Amino acid sequence: MTSTPNIFLSVGEASGELYGAMLIEAVRAARPDARFFGLGGKAMETAGCECVVRTEDIAVMGITEVLRHMPRIYGEYRRLLRSIRARKPDVAVLIDFPDVNFRLARELKKLGIPVLYFVSPQLWAWKQYRVRWVRERVSKMLVIFPFEEKYYREHGVDVEFVGHPLADLPLPSISRQDFANRHGLDPSKEWIGLLPGSRAKELRHNLPVMIAAANLLGKSYEYVLPAAATLDPEWIQMMVAQSRPAQHGVGVAIRVVKDARATLYHARASVVASGTATVEAALIGNPFIAVYRLSKFSYAAASRLVDLPHVAMANLIAGKRIVPELIQEEFTAEKVASSLQPLLEESDARLNMIRELAGARNALRRDTDGGLDAKKTTAIDRASEWVLRFLNGASSASMASQPEPHVHV
Repeated sequence: MTSTPNIFLSVGEASGELYGAMLIEAVRAARPDARFFGLGGKAMETAGCECVVRTEDIAVMGITEVLRHMPRIYGEYRRLLRSIRARKPDVAVLIDFPDVNFRLARELKKLGIPVLYFVSPQLWAWKQYRVRWVRERVSKMLVIFPFEEKYYREHGVDVEFVGHPLADLPLPSISRQDFANRHGLDPSKEWIGLLPGSRAKELRHNLPVMIAAANLLGKSYEYVLPAAATLDPEWIQMMVAQSRPAQHGVGVAIRVVKDARATLYHARASVVASGTATVEAALIGNPFIAVYRLSKFSYAAASRLVDLPHVAMANLIAGKRIVPELIQEEFTAEKVASSLQPLLEESDARLNMIRELAGARNALRRDTDGGLDAKKTTAIDRASEWVLRFLNGASSASMASQPEPHVHV
């Protein structure tokens, strides 16, 4: 290792960028001289990462979208490779984003750079053949869902469950009254959270149905839409306006805010697009329904590959359906409104879901230190401890000595 630690990071999603920023801060607490570069966004830049390529320039969703943007994505990927070869990092930390990160892992291993993969792609859901790529290219897999540890261990991968980073965050401190004052909400009404996703394509697919459902539920509630940091708030406001009913003045008011966790904390119930936000809702204990819609082509292709009993992560963790799921054709305004209504009342359905979500929340916390420093108690601290281990050269020699298998991505 050089005298100044040199760490490569690659993140392609808003949630992963949050973890990347937190990881930078945790590593710097032990090694203030550490330098970070790679693929990231504003949060990671603020934490001190030099973003050679920005996440918004490379992150797309769905098969059709990837194909359309492939030339640009490949160009940015080649830029990342050039930066790796020029700077020769001591360790690479790859966070989720498998379409880019598995390719980077192959190149990193060729260069003898140890690869720490933090936040596993959902290989257990689809593309299970990629497990061999993890086994061949990744030095250590750090997973954030408990069932993933068993899955990888059975496939011969060096793995550890570190806990979920969001499970370590404190509940929002802002009061309901202060939140109402800040965003022009009526505190005498119940609020419903609308979380359509963090990508533009998700918003286009999910938001119109959510707003139509809000109009069915009516003006006795207030509706709160947290804007993802990856999206332009003005563009979201435009999408909200376009999704209103044609009749002037009929539609309900939609308040666009910035804080998703505070929204989930204070909302009576929520409609949440499948993804990290469903984990946040479960951890906060907010009753919700999970929804999602892809393009017809992307959904048809995914359906051939995915074989899971549930889509919402809370249901996968619990091993049963504790959260209603409305996916693709099932995702209609009428079904959203009828599924949400019991969760807005003091019903058995609401109380049972709150109890089940508490169980899912407990499963995402790891209370033991796994043999690492006893002071390292959070998921991010456990991950940072592994980064420091690799910086100290624990696995560099063994990685460099292993030949690269002939595998094409």
